Amino acid sequence: MKLRLPWILISLLVGQSLWLHGQDTLKILPDGTQGEVQPTKDSIAHIPKKKRLFQFDLGFTTLKVGAGFLYEFAGYSQDKESKIQADSGGYSLESAFKVRDFRILASGKFNTKRTITWRVGFMYDGPTDSWFLRESGVMIDVPELYGNLFIGRTKEGYSLNKVMNGYSGWTMERHMSIDVIPILADGIKWLGYFPKKRIFWNLGAFTDWLSKGQSFSTYEWQLAARVGWLPIYSPADKSLLHLGINLRTGKPVDGQIRLRSRPEANPAPYFIDTKTFEAENSNHFGWEAYYTKGKLMLGTEYNFHKFYSVKNQNPLFHGGDVVVSYMLTGESRPYSTITSIYGFVPVSKPVFKGGYGAVELVLRYSQLNLDDGPIKGGKFWRITPMVNWYLNRIVRLEFAYGYGTLDRYNLKGVTQFFQSRLQFAIL
Repeated sequence: MKLRLPWILISLLVGQSLWLHGQDTLKILPDGTQGEVQPTKDSIAHIPKKKRLFQFDLGFTTLKVGAGFLYEFAGYSQDKESKIQADSGGYSLESAFKVRDFRILASGKFNTKRTITWRVGFMYDGPTDSWFLRESGVMIDVPELYGNLFIGRTKEGYSLNKVMNGYSGWTMERHMSIDVIPILADGIKWLGYFPKKRIFWNLGAFTDWLSKGQSFSTYEWQLAARVGWLPIYSPADKSLLHLGINLRTGKPVDGQIRLRSRPEANPAPYFIDTKTFEAENSNHFGWEAYYTKGKLMLGTEYNFHKFYSVKNQNPLFHGGDVVVSYMLTGESRPYSTITSIYGFVPVSKPVFKGGYGAVELVLRYSQLNLDDGPIKGGKFWRITPMVNWYLNRIVRLEFAYGYGTLDRYNLKGVTQFFQSRLQFAIL
């Protein structure tokens, strides 16, 4: 059943945002993050009880309830070659409004001596018109291992941009080169951090014994590692230099895999697509580097994806991005050393409280090459200038223009993208 635009839900969320604009209910936690990790009792102890909305104490556990909703528009302008490519690929580009994502979340902290938090999420996915269990499981504090263990359904830990909460990203969609990596997996992940050396890591092992048959489950098993260093880390100065590498290996389900990516516009069809091909195993390698100085953030990621398929000459695919973000209103995106990712942009002067919110300018270049050997999935690159307007901590408006070139079917076609998005997030 198609999920139509839920006007009642939007009215409720707008009403909540207007009601909550004076209630600073989602504080920045001691490690600088906001909403990426379940808060402990100590981390919220300074918040007056009357302001702890959507949070309850059930005795054996705390309970926090949240929700998120994305609704967007995408329009296109194609040149002659792009239209021929669309005909060859069997798709068409039509301007559309679309529900991107709707999710309901719950989380909490068990009343135990050792810190154990839990979370569960259910999500409606617009592209597949289906509901599924989102990131769900328990996080166990293990100081003996210098970190935490997460057990359940989660992101593998490959790529900072991939691991980040999708609602806290600087662009509408993650860059194309990490579309090759599944969004979720079932297993165990070890997250650690050495404060003195400022070294972080995520190590994960996953199988498909619970998720087999679901759209995101394209591997029978996979191992993933993300290790990095913070040569610069000064929360007081709002400065940071994050350097990391990502490694991954896995076995595709039934020895087959299909790689494809939309052109960073969710209502659009897949522009590049390898179709299904045989692959016994795959190895992945990538790097990530991010620098923050106050209201400026610079970042880049690049990835190589090697698939072992004798029939297809063991193809190697690759891609990445470069991004610049600048907060016109002076905010700085917080960073979590627990998960080694960026959090939500804080809004010091909400619109509904007489301010002008937070305004972010973004420019990104991204590309993905799915051509190698006999496999001709296509090559696509795109440059995207955009503006994010955070009205308060709940409501965000996004406006983007994209210019992209597709190299496929012995043609190079140009498509221009005109996109906007309305986001509500009570997370």
